[in-house]
Amino acid sequence: MSVAYELHCPIRANLDFIRDLIRVCGRYGGLTGQRLEDLVLAVNEAVANVLVHGGKAGLVTARSTPDELAVEVLDSGGRLRHHHLAAAELDPERPHGFGLWLIQHLCDHVALQQTGLGSLLSLHMRLHPADAANAVRAHDHTAVIPRPRHGGQLRNRQLPAK
Repeated sequence: MSVAYELHCPIRANLDFIRDLIRVCGRYGGLTGQRLEDLVLAVNEAVANVLVHGGKAGLVTARSTPDELAVEVLDSGGRLRHHHLAAAELDPERPHGFGLWLIQHLCDHVALQQTGLGSLLSLHMRLHPADAANAVRAHDHTAVIPRPRHGGQLRNRQLPAK
């Protein structure tokens, strides 16, 4: 795997800064339009989860390869578990879980790994969307939660009022 670039950014409460960095990395890596904005939103949700539900500290790493842009969000608290991803659903009666559901529906591939440094959530966006269906790469130590992309359908759907 040839890496075109790699960026590391500590997680901080300034989500605007992190969104801007991911947007610049995405553009530089070859993502454009709605796919770029999907990745920016997914990373925003993952970082917000670290700040609100996790260890409140960690690291965002973005790397570009010829085939994809991958963003890893490390939660130093290590609180995110596989069952959180599996249980994520769109349920207006539950106050939590929408962010993880959204992440899994916006990205081409999402994986979670427990490391000695914490929970590592990996978000992948293929640069060539036609290849996205063939992009699932699981490793022995990684839980892969396959989810279909919903594209524009998700943005047009209204959430029920609480």
